[in-house]
Amino acid sequence: MKFLKIIFPFIIAFISIQKSHAQVYNFKADSFSIIEKNENGKWGKWTDFNNSPVVITLDGKKDRITVNSKEIQLYTILAYGEKIIEKGKETIPMKCADNSGGLCTILVVTKKNEGNRKQFYINYDDVKIVYNVYSSE
Repeated sequence: MKFLKIIFPFIIAFISIQKSHAQVYNFKADSFSIIEKNENGKWGKWTDFNNSPVVITLDGKKDRITVNSKEIQLYTILAYGEKIIEKGKETIPMKCADNSGGLCTILVVTKKNEGNRKQFYINYDDVKIVYNVYSSE
């Protein structure tokens, strides 16, 4: 019992420290594009980029991504993937669920060879949305 009284505060402190490292990131999107699968199950063409002044918040504390568009899009992060580094870009994948329970993968892509330009991809089985973003405070 004495052992538990000693070790328990350390366990609580460790858990608190781990949670405090999660951060909140805000990104401003200036444009977006969409691609859909056609009736043959093949991807169509990306739409032209449309102006889209929205803020995207990645909240690591609450495991949530919010796209503050005209219709607010809210995603719960179910799992964080490992960072993938390849050919001048870094990709951080996240398995997510939207408010309707629809499953998707959200990718945060940093294009190193384009001045660290960032894009958010929201990928469903039948539609993909990409936002061109830049970091914000």
